[in-house]
Amino acid sequence: MTHPHIKVAISSDFLDSFSKIPPKKQSRVANFVQKFQSNPMLPGINYEKINVAADSNYRSVRIDDAYRGIVLKPAKGNVYVLLWVDQHDDAYSWARNKKCTINPETGSIQIYESVFEAEPQEDTFDLSEPCLFDGVHDRHLKKMGVPEELLPKIRNIRTMKQLEAMSSGLPHEAYEALYFLAEGFSVEEVFNELINYDQPSNIDRQDIAQALEHPDSKRRFRVVADDKELMAMLEAPLEKWRVFLHPAQRMLVERSWNGPVRAMGGAGTGKTVAALHRAKWLAENIFNQNSDKILFTTFTRNLAADLEFNLEKICSADGFSKIEVVNLDRWVNLFLRQNGYEFDISYDGRHLVFWEKALKRASGDLSIRFDKSFFREEWEHLIQSEGITTLQQYLDTDRTGRGIRISRKERVALWAVFEEYRLLLNDNMLKEPDDAMHDALVMLENNPGLVKYSAAIVDEAQDMGPLAFRLLRQLVPESANDLFIAGDAHQRIYRRKAVLGRCGINIRGRGKKLRINYRTTEENRIWAESIISSIPGESLGEAQKESNGYLSMMHGLQPAVHNLPTFEDEITHILKHIQALEQAGEDLSCVCLAVRTNKILEQYKERLEDLNIDVIKILPGDAISSEKKGLRLATMHRVKGLEFDHMIIASVNKTIVPYDSEHFATSDEFIARDNEVMERSLLYVAATRARKTLLVTSYGEPSKFLGFKDESL
Repeated sequence: MTHPHIKVAISSDFLDSFSKIPPKKQSRVANFVQKFQSNPMLPGINYEKINVAADSNYRSVRIDDAYRGIVLKPAKGNVYVLLWVDQHDDAYSWARNKKCTINPETGSIQIYESVFEAEPQEDTFDLSEPCLFDGVHDRHLKKMGVPEELLPKIRNIRTMKQLEAMSSGLPHEAYEALYFLAEGFSVEEVFNELINYDQPSNIDRQDIAQALEHPDSKRRFRVVADDKELMAMLEAPLEKWRVFLHPAQRMLVERSWNGPVRAMGGAGTGKTVAALHRAKWLAENIFNQNSDKILFTTFTRNLAADLEFNLEKICSADGFSKIEVVNLDRWVNLFLRQNGYEFDISYDGRHLVFWEKALKRASGDLSIRFDKSFFREEWEHLIQSEGITTLQQYLDTDRTGRGIRISRKERVALWAVFEEYRLLLNDNMLKEPDDAMHDALVMLENNPGLVKYSAAIVDEAQDMGPLAFRLLRQLVPESANDLFIAGDAHQRIYRRKAVLGRCGINIRGRGKKLRINYRTTEENRIWAESIISSIPGESLGEAQKESNGYLSMMHGLQPAVHNLPTFEDEITHILKHIQALEQAGEDLSCVCLAVRTNKILEQYKERLEDLNIDVIKILPGDAISSEKKGLRLATMHRVKGLEFDHMIIASVNKTIVPYDSEHFATSDEFIARDNEVMERSLLYVAATRARKTLLVTSYGEPSKFLGFKDESL
């Protein structure tokens, strides 16, 4: 039970240091922290002043003979802050080099290096060239969170390499601002993007409680509410997304919006984290009545399982009970069954035999002018996505974006094929998923009170089509806080595009572009973005505008990209990589090997098992758990929404990536280009699952996407 008049906060740095303590010692530290959190004034807690500390308020607390905690003991007030835990000498070294103070300009609590252990490395530059921040006033730098005592060092930075060398010693908000200034953002743009919250007018540099309420403080400090929350933090110290939010995320999550809102951003920028916390916040603060229900949906059941698994970690039991997590196709299936729908929905390709029969109606000039792929593309991209059910609707529909022009007479002839196909499906009591979704929409339009949700959260929205958004609009009445939509056009890996305004969803400027990458190292990010950088701008639309100004807060090894002569050579190379990771102390449950298809995945699974490697294939619908030991295996589609310390992407060969199959064969240049966009996006998605290292391998003739400009052959 926490002392009623005393608060304890834990810093993000403390969790980092705790995670590095040997497991046998962690329980002892956890017991101490639990006692400390209950009452920092207990007689058994002996505070020792640290004479060499950079901050006079630092105190050392004894955990055992070897380990010490570093605590910020306030000069006034009742808030104690756990800052670091380490072996005695290392803990004191941290206290000597790090300051923890309230910034007099911003009012946030900052941790930064007062003495840089590694000064910025000398780089090759022309001394006559200006420094990076010569054109920025001191007052602006200080308002961006740069501590005044670090200004001389900042003023001497001439290159990005020097700035990056200082990154670990700067407050996060200061480094972010400096990075964007160095990337060419104006001072005004930096303030608009990163500092879009109210600055306090009166700042008391001794008032820790007030400073902890600052948005930038909340990204790295958490006031612990109770023992349950404390133990959850210590049991998963590296899952900091559960506790800490960037101010840009918090601005999206913890506020009332007057209508639909959208979160945009590249891979790893925290869109899903924002969506999870938005659901939690709505359930606890806005829609918290017994009758309230929040729908949390995404495109695939794999992602839905992962979302539900993670949502349960951060929600109270009451809050979690108000949130229904389900992928949209499954929701449609359950809804229709509950309302007497007698058709079977074909998710497994059973409908294709009837499609072939219907194509026989396309005789004469029609079959000569159009190949089979055209019919299917017209059906999927226009008839299905727009919910067209009559000839007149087809004749009236704008075909902009379809590469082959057709006459009115040809539309009539094409419609005969589509109509025949639907009749065959109806006669056999079968529906395609999109037609079933359309039927659900019509059912709801005819019975408005049948199902209603207070709000809906949509993750991976770029893979949702127009029908899906029209259905969501029907499920959630227009009101404040009704829809939260998270997505990234660069990660669209399914053939669906939607214009929200045409689906009855008016964003009206509500939303935020998230720019800070929390998962991927800068080196991996740059490589992954090189895969999609050659996509024509008109194919990306909004994504082309969103691709600039992203920052990864971590650095690491360059991605390793290797082409091997044969499959066996590739397996040998991968095996050596896995063994090197194990020798470095890495757990195989944090390593994932991904390939393009399930059939190819089985080949790798069989061969790795022959080599006595424990493997776990991530199956559709599986929630990911680190408790099971073994190398993770998955398709590139399956890893979407997941992350691993180490990613291996194998068999990136010509004819495999991009995938050369009959399904992708087309005579339409627009469709062909769209197929390549999706295949590049799929490789981009797989690469950006890596938190630390990325290995990309191929054998024989490599994929054209790899380029092999600088990589080792």
